[in-house]
Amino acid sequence: MNKAKIYPRTGDDQTVYLNQVVTNPNIIVGDYTMYNDFVNDPTEFEKNNVLYHYPINGDRLIIGKFCSIACGAKFLFNSANHSLTSLSTYPFPIFFEEWGLERAQVARAWDHKGDIVIGNDVWIGYEAVILAGVTIGDGAIIGTRAVVTKDVPPYTIVGGVPAKPIRKRFPDDTIADLLALRWWDWTEERIAAHLDAIQSGQIDQIK
Repeated sequence: MNKAKIYPRTGDDQTVYLNQVVTNPNIIVGDYTMYNDFVNDPTEFEKNNVLYHYPINGDRLIIGKFCSIACGAKFLFNSANHSLTSLSTYPFPIFFEEWGLERAQVARAWDHKGDIVIGNDVWIGYEAVILAGVTIGDGAIIGTRAVVTKDVPPYTIVGGVPAKPIRKRFPDDTIADLLALRWWDWTEERIAAHLDAIQSGQIDQIK
């Protein structure tokens, strides 16, 4: 297996290993995480899908290993959040020249909610939106066109606007076992040797 290549499937230029196409040091992506885009060039994920991600904030997008990100998923960062502590939502500091403000005040135009952190083995559905400051736990599933405004626990399915829990993927004891096993950190050889058990849901065979 070659996790250093851009396109994991022969003849498929719509699917990429994401860590091979991002260049921004504030976007950190684990091995084997893939992005599929049948509308735009998937290699332009950084431009088309990571929005309002300005260097002045230093905020980060952190995505774990073995995640599946569907076409059109968006990650909206802090600069999309006009300040709610101001008496006006108009971003006066952005137009510092027009209003005689200091350039250093630009970041006062928006509220800072923090990084976006996506765990391992997370599936993000078609055109889902993840907002700044959200953490999504390992194994979670984000439904199509969901808007995620709050943290999502591990192995939880969420959907809707705003996204709300639908159900857990597994019983609590299975979730605890999976979080302890952290199979995504295994060697390629060990994962390959246990693929049948992983795909058929036989956790007893990999414990």
